[in-house]
Amino acid sequence: MKEFISVSPLKILEKSSRGELGPGNLGVLIARAGVGKTACLIHIALDKIFRRQKLIHASLEAGPEKVTSFYSVIYSELVKVLDIKDPQVHRLLIDKNRMILAYLNQSFKIDHLRRNIKNLIENLDFKPDALILDGLDFERTERSLFKDFKNLAQVFGVEIWFSALSHRHITETNKRGIPYPCLHIDALFNIIIHLQPEPSGIALKLLKDHEGPPSPPVAIRLDPNTLLALD
Repeated sequence: MKEFISVSPLKILEKSSRGELGPGNLGVLIARAGVGKTACLIHIALDKIFRRQKLIHASLEAGPEKVTSFYSVIYSELVKVLDIKDPQVHRLLIDKNRMILAYLNQSFKIDHLRRNIKNLIENLDFKPDALILDGLDFERTERSLFKDFKNLAQVFGVEIWFSALSHRHITETNKRGIPYPCLHIDALFNIIIHLQPEPSGIALKLLKDHEGPPSPPVAIRLDPNTLLALD
């Protein structure tokens, strides 16, 4: 859907060195609570789906019904804001090209995810291009698990997007400008994006562009109500 892709938050990657995250790679969206991480992740998911890619949304915090509801609410807002004339066509595309997996009550194990992906490919002919992993606690996750995610991404040829919760009172960054909680594991991610409130609205900043920080710096402004790109 060209109307959405032109204002999607992933528009920021048009200014990156490769124009995308890409298969086998990891990307992370960093933001404080309440800024719009989940909504922005769903925008990323919709961007993939509207490009005719297949996507898995794996949630560690919400069940399938709640995740489906998130998509429904956000898509309904897009229909109004973008004046989409054929909403049912795109709604069917979302349902066809998206699978939702839920791992609640600390039940997540990467081996379970690996088996679930394999089952979708072999039994449902659903080979994902992208995976959204929402709700992983970066503060309690060992570096080795992210290495396992990297391996999984390469084995299945899928790009994986995470969300990471930052905190107002923790302002530490590493020498490359990567903030908590990713400052010690940034080498494992190919794309790092920071969602940050500013007086003029919401800023989406590209902090890492595959091999290193983008030069010159890359940022776009998002509408604080819809999280759609204004630039």
